[in-house]
Amino acid sequence: MRLSIPVLCLALAVSGCGSPEPIQSSGSLTVVPDNTVLPPPDRSDLTAADRPALIGPLDTIEVSVFGIPDLDREMQVDASGRIAMPLAGTVDARGKTAEELANAIEAALRDHYVRNPQVTVNIKSSVSQVVTIDGSVVEPGLYPVTNQMTLMRVIASAKGMTEFARVEDVVILRTVDSRRMAGLYNVAAIRRGAYEDPPVYANDVIVVGDSPQRRLFRDFVSVSPILAAPLIAVLQ
Repeated sequence: MRLSIPVLCLALAVSGCGSPEPIQSSGSLTVVPDNTVLPPPDRSDLTAADRPALIGPLDTIEVSVFGIPDLDREMQVDASGRIAMPLAGTVDARGKTAEELANAIEAALRDHYVRNPQVTVNIKSSVSQVVTIDGSVVEPGLYPVTNQMTLMRVIASAKGMTEFARVEDVVILRTVDSRRMAGLYNVAAIRRGAYEDPPVYANDVIVVGDSPQRRLFRDFVSVSPILAAPLIAVLQ
């Protein structure tokens, strides 16, 4: 018996109303069970692109040595993450906070017979703490990270999503404890308050909607449900 077109359309609509099958682990990813939080990276994950409190290559810092104005100077950290100062010599600044670098300079000065040095370090400007946003945003590229940076704020920094962006397919890629991890987010759900706007860290890569990079994670985003919570996975 042939079904009429209206009856056939109704049957197809009903068949598509079932709940989508949950995404399962596969050869290319491992779904983290009962986990809706993408864990923050630790310090070793942020060596190449530091969090705002850390100093990275090519950052500009200001060093002041109390009572020895000849040692006061503004300098740029070199590409390997080191600085050079009179008496102190070469000091590794990469991955240190301003206070930790000040302590390291004090130790180097003491080694060169400077008595009770008191050093202050300030970060004047930073180029090492950035997040990458790609895909269906108006202005993809690199954007600086602050302590308060979130997914929605990064998207806003990129002038928002394009007209046909897939709001349910927003992926944050992050290295956590030397593992590549990913979180799948639904921007529409965040806007509705269904779950919190996730924090973003330096060295994160955000892929919004459809883009060439998204093909690398097609197992991860091949099913695009309206997420009631973020989906977290470890990429193999």
